[in-house]
Amino acid sequence: MVDSAVQPAVEVFGAQGLHDPAQVRRVIRQGGWASHTSGLAHGRVQGNLVILPEVLAGDFLRFCQRNPKPCPVLAVSEPGQTALPSLGEDIDIRTDVPQYRVWRHGELAQEVGDITDLWRPDLVTFVLGCSFSFEAALQEAGISLRHINEGKNVAMYRTNIATEAAGPFGGAMVVSMRPMPAADVIRAVQVTSRFPNVHGAPVHIGDPALIGIADIAKPDYGDAVALMPDEIPVFWACGVTPQSAILNAQPAFCITHAPGCMLITDLLNHHLASF
Repeated sequence: MVDSAVQPAVEVFGAQGLHDPAQVRRVIRQGGWASHTSGLAHGRVQGNLVILPEVLAGDFLRFCQRNPKPCPVLAVSEPGQTALPSLGEDIDIRTDVPQYRVWRHGELAQEVGDITDLWRPDLVTFVLGCSFSFEAALQEAGISLRHINEGKNVAMYRTNIATEAAGPFGGAMVVSMRPMPAADVIRAVQVTSRFPNVHGAPVHIGDPALIGIADIAKPDYGDAVALMPDEIPVFWACGVTPQSAILNAQPAFCITHAPGCMLITDLLNHHLASF
């Protein structure tokens, strides 16, 4: 029996195709899926996306190197390159993300499902690790994730945690939150600390006000999930952080993924485990 939370995805991809990263990308490429990718292609690495003109790529790479928790780099393309063979043989970065955000002078200009018409020979693609990749390990450890059970995107929040600036890039860290019983928190820290390439261990546990979150019921990105009386909110660094940095840098042109709408790769999550 198929869980009702994943039933819509099964209807689109088919029960077998739901777990095949190449099939998921083909459906996305054809415009058949425009929603978040949480729970898709179970066991495969998903990545956040930042595409910048080459003139800004060096500064952004330094920003990622100085802030590896929210910005762990999985791949960087050559200028104008649309394929990412280290992540998957058939990837076309112009079409294989469900929703892209197009930024102009630091302002969100549009959201689109295909950036082929916007592509330029000077564009450099960065793919950054995503917390969706360690969720499978959490589930395998017996930790329930409510947003997946409810078919929602993970809740994400802007914080008062400062990143280390590089060139024009800087600003506050964005975090993702997963509520869980206190008994699961230590295990969650142990599990996710094994995955430094996809944000690693939490950056904060407990009172959201201490990191500048005024109302946990109102995430800045993604979907709200209930926090039960016996649960503790656990916060991980989030790959939406670069979008905060982009607001500060105000580049004339930039493309990112829409929050929760990731690039699905052929890499296996457990290959990213450090031990």
